[in-house]
Amino acid sequence: MTHDGGSPSAGSVTGDWWDSAVIYQVYPRSFADGNGDGVGDLAGLIARLPYIASLGVDGIWMTPFQPSPQVDQGYDVSDYCGVDPLFGTMDEFDTLLELAHSLGLRVLLDVVPNHCSSAHPLFQQALAARPGSPERDMFHFVEGRSSAPDSASDLPPNNWQSVFGGRAWSRAVPGSATDTQWYLHLFSPGQPDWNWRNPAVGDYFEGVLRFWFDKGVDGLRIDVAHGLFKADGLPDAPSATAVVDGLRANPLVSDQEDVHEVYRRWRTLAEKYQPHRLLVGEVNLEPARAARYTRADEMHQAFAFAFVKLGWDPAAWASVGAELEAARQLHGAAPSWALENHDIVRSVTRFGGGTKDGRELGLRRSRAALLALLGLPGAAYIYQGQELGLPEVDVPVEARVDPMWTRGGITRDGARVPLPWTASPEANHGFSPATGQPGSPWLPQPEGWGQYAVETQQQDPGSTLALVTAAVGLRRQLWDQGVFTADDGGSWCVEDGNLLICERNAKFLVAVAMGTEAVRLPAGTVLASAAPLVTDGWLQPDNAAWVLLD
Repeated sequence: MTHDGGSPSAGSVTGDWWDSAVIYQVYPRSFADGNGDGVGDLAGLIARLPYIASLGVDGIWMTPFQPSPQVDQGYDVSDYCGVDPLFGTMDEFDTLLELAHSLGLRVLLDVVPNHCSSAHPLFQQALAARPGSPERDMFHFVEGRSSAPDSASDLPPNNWQSVFGGRAWSRAVPGSATDTQWYLHLFSPGQPDWNWRNPAVGDYFEGVLRFWFDKGVDGLRIDVAHGLFKADGLPDAPSATAVVDGLRANPLVSDQEDVHEVYRRWRTLAEKYQPHRLLVGEVNLEPARAARYTRADEMHQAFAFAFVKLGWDPAAWASVGAELEAARQLHGAAPSWALENHDIVRSVTRFGGGTKDGRELGLRRSRAALLALLGLPGAAYIYQGQELGLPEVDVPVEARVDPMWTRGGITRDGARVPLPWTASPEANHGFSPATGQPGSPWLPQPEGWGQYAVETQQQDPGSTLALVTAAVGLRRQLWDQGVFTADDGGSWCVEDGNLLICERNAKFLVAVAMGTEAVRLPAGTVLASAAPLVTDGWLQPDNAAWVLLD
């Protein structure tokens, strides 16, 4: 693939730019603060877009910035076609889109179709309407069960549990003797689930997609894409354990066959635009099931969730890689690789064992893993700060805001701490504007955060930022030269010494040394390595290399 540097709206004729893309995930709250209130916003992102472009990536994926009470940091949407004043205005979004396109960056937005905010006007109308009304049929309002003959509807309709802990049901009007219905929320009570068995919900979301596509947005990341439909009749789940792993603990709340018709409809809509719009799904299922969402008439991509949470284990990498390759061969869509996002402990910490003492080890391994990821066949997604080697932050308990923490004792705040742009702590390490008196960042930056600063790493040729920038540039060259092609797959194995190999094609392989001793590389030319090779032809532990085969 070539990168024309001009407006992506010109696009390629085939609309397949995403096959080779590197996408940079922006979590707007924590990227850059333009107005000094301590919360990242569109103005801050606009000012920092040239930095993203300097990485050589093909586009950005922005997590929600639409109007929201911020119960779940924007994933509780009250207006799908607006901009929350916390982040700016629609005029600023239009400016951002225009500038991104002028820099050669496509723009993907998040759409959240499984649930909305309890403040959404349609849910508020449903609360005000009577049981059995068309307004309530947009959501899951159900009569509860009774613990005794004289206590009607005092128990939830079934035993389903929330992802965030506790039951997945709340009373519509607590204490009412006449309105005894409950409503379903697989996440927080502030996030009621839409009833996708009502055709009006599908029509509503088609309007949302058209709104953003008409603006020129290049694609959508679809939150909880395997959710939407619930089992007919809403029966009890096989167990009442907490749904803490992407809904997997309850087979009745996701991966229902009806959901595929939604994405066939959305794919038809996406292909009415020129260039075609990209659909990428958050499908947290086993590879064989997730791949079904990327059949030729559904979504273009689905994140490789089996990969994103891996530890430092070559057998597990090879096993998951082989599963993903089998799914690609069956359904045709290459994996979309990622090792981090806003919901997952940062890889430096995961690979280092979760302790401060393991940070250097974790950094070496995360650099190797990131280089490996960029060499694999398919698209790659990088989460903001990953290119800086940021570790997970142990956010003080009193400062945590994640609803998973308050309801379930699990926090995702540590991967969401605002970025350090400058070594100096002034203006929140450059996260906020240098003028005036900026407010404290919405999540506290830890002591020593400036050691990872963008400005510092830009001056260091051995930094993680330099490694990522060089690897993205080399990746583009290999596409231009035909070394990488859209037909590439992955042949995975573990060789002696725990050397993980992914042979992309007859010309190229990725090697990762996951053992404790240096290992000999296959014969060929080393194009890149995460750390300098100590001895030619040998890869030291916790290092990775791209090899052009002889």
